[in-house]
Amino acid sequence: QVQLVESGGGLVQPGGSLRLSCAASGSIFSIKNMAWHRQAPGKQRELVASITQGGDTWYTHSVKDRFTISKDNAKNSVYLQMNSLKPEDTAVYYCNLEIDDWSDVVNYWGKGTLVTVSS
Repeated sequence: QVQLVESGGGLVQPGGSLRLSCAASGSIFSIKNMAWHRQAPGKQRELVASITQGGDTWYTHSVKDRFTISKDNAKNSVYLQMNSLKPEDTAVYYCNLEIDDWSDVVNYWGKGTLVTVSS
């Protein structure tokens, strides 16, 4: 079994910064793709950023040049540095890791961390 623990959400003023973290623990052989998704009130969940096992990154257009996804393989962790935050970035952010848990490759999700951008 694998557990994901997210941290770093909170209330921030427009233009501010936050750093989200997601750490995986448990029965992990390897981690393939890692990603952050978000779901704003009344909207569908959307993919925000992803990073492959090889380190290639992808960002949705609205966060390019403001958000940076990174990972620490030794800590089984993925991060999302969010700068120049806007009110429209307000959402619950979820990490999503594709993990080989020795028996299968499974998509695991964190429980979510709330980011509120407001003055």
